[in-house]
Amino acid sequence: MEYLVIDIETSPIPFESFDEARQEYLLRGASSEEEQEKKKGEMALSPLTGYVVCIGMLHYTKNTDGTFTETKKVCLVRDLHDSNEMHKEELPSGVVMVRYSEHSLLTDFWKYLKQHLDQGKRSHFITFNGRGFDFPFLMLRSATLGIRPSINLMNGTRWSYRDQHTDLMDELTYFNPQNSGATRRFNFDFFTKSFGVTSPKAAGVDGSKVAAFYQEQDYATIAEYCLRDVKATWELYLKWAELLKF
Repeated sequence: MEYLVIDIETSPIPFESFDEARQEYLLRGASSEEEQEKKKGEMALSPLTGYVVCIGMLHYTKNTDGTFTETKKVCLVRDLHDSNEMHKEELPSGVVMVRYSEHSLLTDFWKYLKQHLDQGKRSHFITFNGRGFDFPFLMLRSATLGIRPSINLMNGTRWSYRDQHTDLMDELTYFNPQNSGATRRFNFDFFTKSFGVTSPKAAGVDGSKVAAFYQEQDYATIAEYCLRDVKATWELYLKWAELLKF
């Protein structure tokens, strides 16, 4: 069994790139300038109004003694100008970041997953809210760009997908997320700190700042943040697996 931890970062598509009818639809109900800016910021959360900026992946294999070994790190980043030219850059963490167009990024991502399947490797995906955000975003965004996903990351139902995917948001809320109470839906930062895991936001970067860093073409900061997210997801998974998995 190989464990593949995945996280993505996204950014809104420029508002002015939408026609007048869609602009009106996107801002419908927002009367003040503040409300309009909030809605524009939320465009990053939909694959129809946002694009993939970064995909971070970590691979782990389980050893015979029950420990895990990190076997590979992958970081794919979209070039702000959507250039088809591939750029490789070594990050301060030592990981090589690959930067190119979003179409190339997503095409390579699906090829990468298919190669593992073709090699007979059984991968178990681990995410935090991947079932609710990362995986449907990747599938739908790819489709809007004319790319057919190589596998169905949304396979199964809410109750049967767990054989191929552990979504820690579902597990830590017992598939019953609430606005309050014992299964309250806390954000990733809150869950990590509660379980003694170093939050990826500890370095002063969070998801709300990704779009700004992206416009500044600060790809390395986004990539390192995404990889910290992935690492923290793995560490939170280990806590859950040890203490709450039955």
